[in-house]
Amino acid sequence: MLNRTLGTTGPQVSALGLGCMGMSALYGDADRAESIATIHAALDAGVTLLDTGDFYAMGHNELLIGEALRTAPAAHREKALTSVKFGALRGPDGDWYGYDGRPAAVKNFAAYSLQRLGVDHIDVYRIARLDPDVPVEETIGAIAELVQAGHVRHIGLSEVGADTLRRAAAVAPVSDLQIEYSLVSRGIEADILPTARELGIGVTAYGVLSRGLISGHFARDRQLAANDFRGMSPRFQGENLQRNLDLVEALRKVAEERGATVAQTAIAWVLAQGDDIVPLVGARTRERLTESLGALDVTLTAEDLAAIEAAVPAGAAAGDRYPAGQMAHLDSER
Repeated sequence: MLNRTLGTTGPQVSALGLGCMGMSALYGDADRAESIATIHAALDAGVTLLDTGDFYAMGHNELLIGEALRTAPAAHREKALTSVKFGALRGPDGDWYGYDGRPAAVKNFAAYSLQRLGVDHIDVYRIARLDPDVPVEETIGAIAELVQAGHVRHIGLSEVGADTLRRAAAVAPVSDLQIEYSLVSRGIEADILPTARELGIGVTAYGVLSRGLISGHFARDRQLAANDFRGMSPRFQGENLQRNLDLVEALRKVAEERGATVAQTAIAWVLAQGDDIVPLVGARTRERLTESLGALDVTLTAEDLAAIEAAVPAGAAAGDRYPAGQMAHLDSER
């Protein structure tokens, strides 16, 4: 397994991380036994970064990771690093009520995450979305106190813009920014990514396959389950979906010419954007994990990168990456 470092102050992690959200929530029903087996397979392959959020199925995902870590070989468990998002407020019916970045809430969320994960520290801790009612300096300051107390190792951020990055980094060292980045989501390239690089902040890129849209496996006539949030995602709707899948077919031609799958090519493209970027793959099964890990064996030349970007030009995706209500919570989009 290749390794990369999260920024100038963060930990060394595997070049690909495992995003575990889909094992518990938002993509329809998941198989618990297969999910744990997939985490074990990832650890066995050398993946060290496990990403989650305390609000993924209201703690279910953290409990799942905790079980996987307890039942993994000790050598794998000791190398595993946890990246946790906090702050999202949810109701029993699954509704979303905003975000809480108050210092007392930050420490409260951390206490529950430590218990559910069964660990004595969280490796990277970050608020999922900026709380508009709490200065980011206060939220970062609270995480910094958790670092000083030994409960957290590194401070991260999620979906914030360049100005917020600067304000946060002025309070305490920030290891990485977790943000969506893929062939069809390239908004960070203008200001956010250059600012992160200027400040020595790494990027953990989620959505590298745009929630399966550019995986090469999403069929035009696929019927999504009622509990699959992609049913409300603009990119999966009507004409948007058809236009986006046309892009996938163009990418498929490029991938096949290079002996790779569509997913491997899309992941390899993100990997090729810089050694300071660590893609998170949301594999829910061992089969998809194996395919994703194959991206590490795909070396893209300048000619390859040009062909990929010709197939999927920047800004070519149809539809926003989230519904309007969720887009409004993204400091990164302001």
